[in-house]
Amino acid sequence: MSKFDTEQKKDIFVWLDWFNAKWNNYEAFVDFERGSNPKEVAENFLDHNKNEFFQVLDSLDKDDLDALDQMQKLTESEAHVLKLIKDYFESSYKVRYVDFKNKIF
Repeated sequence: MSKFDTEQKKDIFVWLDWFNAKWNNYEAFVDFERGSNPKEVAENFLDHNKNEFFQVLDSLDKDDLDALDQMQKLTESEAHVLKLIKDYFESSYKVRYVDFKNKIF
């Protein structure tokens, strides 16, 4: 996060604070239970908050694009870590069949 200069990136932090507050109050798991995929959940979230979303977007400029790019990379990396953890647990719970009758010496 050292790439962010707080004096120059005030608007992006306003947007991130807004996003975090709204996202934490959004019931994404209700959408998942209804069969929505992650992209649909994101679209539903934005549609539900579109008026405020566009007001916040109007405060951003081209300089904020780099900060958004860095945040997207960070969240993609976090998603990969979660996938690796999930893959580890799924592989550790697989039943392994051992044929004790077949002796190999």
